[in-house]
Amino acid sequence: MFHVLVLHGPNLNLLGVREQSVYGDASLKTINAAITKLAKEEGLRVQIKQSNLEGELVTWIQEARHRFDAIVINPGGYTHTSVAIRDAIAAVAIPTVEVHLTNIYRREEFRQRSYIAGVALGQISGFGPTSYLLGIQAVLQHLRAIRSSHTRLRSVTPSASNAQGKGRKRGITS
Repeated sequence: MFHVLVLHGPNLNLLGVREQSVYGDASLKTINAAITKLAKEEGLRVQIKQSNLEGELVTWIQEARHRFDAIVINPGGYTHTSVAIRDAIAAVAIPTVEVHLTNIYRREEFRQRSYIAGVALGQISGFGPTSYLLGIQAVLQHLRAIRSSHTRLRSVTPSASNAQGKGRKRGITS
């Protein structure tokens, strides 16, 4: 079972109240319920956290290193300003998907730059609350592909080792 950390950045606790014409009317509680439902259907364990504090988000990312298989993050306004969050994601080297409710590339110019995108596995934006669900599905597909390739390698390696070992005993080299 994979364990995914979902992080919500600043002001996302105000979803459903904050600028509904931009962010929609879904509350963070509603989004978290949808994430939890999807995780249960997919056999994932998820932990969901929200903070308005950059340092707290950085700490959670750092702590994820040995506890989680992946991160799905909506850094909110820190997307465009936080080298610290970017560096934390790069340092832990956990597959990370960046998500946004709105299409940041159709918004104000200052919102069209993401410091996170360069260290993320990918970015999903513009699909409202569904962006989170797509992010979880994307990271799950990535984790399953990695697990599948590791399983194939383990099943092939012993046979290859035995063949190489037998060849060496006979003086055969490649």
